[in-house]
Amino acid sequence: MSQLHTLWKSTAGLPVVGKTVGKRVFSFAFSQKAPYFATIHPRVVDLRPNYAEVRIPKRRGVQNHIGTVHAIALCNGLEMAMGALAEVTIPASKRWIPKGMEVAYTAKATSDIRCIAETDQEQWDTADGDLPVRVKGVRDDGTVVVEGVIRLWVTDKKK
Repeated sequence: MSQLHTLWKSTAGLPVVGKTVGKRVFSFAFSQKAPYFATIHPRVVDLRPNYAEVRIPKRRGVQNHIGTVHAIALCNGLEMAMGALAEVTIPASKRWIPKGMEVAYTAKATSDIRCIAETDQEQWDTADGDLPVRVKGVRDDGTVVVEGVIRLWVTDKKK
C-alpha cells in the first residue's frame, strides 16, 4: 500500500465533535503537493486503487463570466483525481508523469462538480509507456459536464 493510501485510510474517518473532518485534513494536505490544487478548494471524497473522486465546490473563486465552474478549474480537479489515483495504484517498481490531457466540455458546470478518475488494474500490471486514465466531471444532478483522458507516461524506476 502506498504512503498516500495509508494516509487516506488513517485520516478519512477522523471525527471531531460528531463530524468527520479527516477528509478535509487529507484534502488540504494533498492539495499542498501541487499548490494550484488549493485554488479549487477540493475535497477528496473517495480514494482507492483504480478510483479517485474529488469534489470541487461551485463558488465565486472558480466561476467564469457566465457563473459556471471554469474549464481550467474543472481540469485542475480532474488532474488532482488522476494524481491521487496514480499514487495509490502504481506498483512500487514503477513511476509516472503526466503526458497530456484531452477533454471535452459536454454541459454547463452549474453546481458542485465530482471529478472522477478511473483505470483498470490490468493497465498498471502491464504498463510500460503510455497509460490512459479515464476522467469525468459530474454535476449534482448526474449530468457529465466534462470527460476525457489524461495520459501518463509509466516506466520502471531506475535502480
